[in-house]
Amino acid sequence: MTTVLWTGCYTADRDGNGEGIGALTADDKGGLTHLGLAVAANSPSFLAVHPSRPVVYAVAEEGKMVRAFRRTGVAELEPFGEPWPAGEAACHVAVDPQGRFIVVTCWGDGQVILYELDDDGAITSRASAEAAVDPHRTDGDEPRPSRAHSSLMLPDGRILTTDLGHDLVRVWTYRPGEGLSSDHHVVLPKGSGPRHMARHSSGTVFVDTEYSVEVAAIRPGPQGILELAEVIPASVNKAYDGDSAAEIAISPDGRFAYVGVRGSNRICVLQVGGDGGLAPVADVPSGGDRPRHHLVRDGWLYVAHEGSNDVVSFSLDPSTGLPDGPVSRVETGSPSALIPAVP
Repeated sequence: MTTVLWTGCYTADRDGNGEGIGALTADDKGGLTHLGLAVAANSPSFLAVHPSRPVVYAVAEEGKMVRAFRRTGVAELEPFGEPWPAGEAACHVAVDPQGRFIVVTCWGDGQVILYELDDDGAITSRASAEAAVDPHRTDGDEPRPSRAHSSLMLPDGRILTTDLGHDLVRVWTYRPGEGLSSDHHVVLPKGSGPRHMARHSSGTVFVDTEYSVEVAAIRPGPQGILELAEVIPASVNKAYDGDSAAEIAISPDGRFAYVGVRGSNRICVLQVGGDGGLAPVADVPSGGDRPRHHLVRDGWLYVAHEGSNDVVSFSLDPSTGLPDGPVSRVETGSPSALIPAVP
């Protein structure tokens, strides 16, 4: 079986080598084939796919906007509607599992923005959410900028967003026609820098921290209020000078988590207990320079290296969870995201 993967990237407007949204295929032996450019776009650094329509959403990080693209073939896309304004350094987009809206988070100015969709997946409206307040700031402290970085949809319909600058995970509810309403928030240690999230089948949400290179576990407490349960190192070794965590992903069976670390260029493997408890078990080289994003799928790990302009695949040992390889490698300019296409 062959899977199509869309690739986000950085283009010349962000000093990157990409040209737009690209396409790869991954076969059942881990082999990667570069299909070429799906559609030209300026720094589509993160992508999301509609759950039931042939539509891909991409932020334009330098252009401060988000745009929908419609699939026209195996590896071709075309613009679908006009671009919509976002915030400074819009860096992440996620789609509601029911296809009602997308959420864009903006690193530059901390904005969290919800865009409603019509039945075909086209963007129809825009609503900015309430700005974050730094929970760690006390009188006399210099203000820290808000840095919204990613979002995650929960099965109960709530939405989580990270704020890397204020060390927050914010919890929202969706109100049709109005946007996002603040529910509550979870405070992480000051200076940790929560970046991306992944939900375990136990209900625990794992958050990788860009600055401290750790993983925070957030679990539902009484009345569904999310609470910080623990923060552990992502690595069995340590964080080296210049390291920063990037993506976190969980294996389909829920037994392992994988954190990419830029700087030392490694993938940290953690074992996950049935209750969502974590323990780091090994670090392996990522196979390239600056692993910005990775994907775990069907017994394979795919890593996008922004610095070395490539995507590599590793086989995953089903008993230990450890990557073996690289098995295959393809060149593509400054890749920043790997998103499976909906069949």
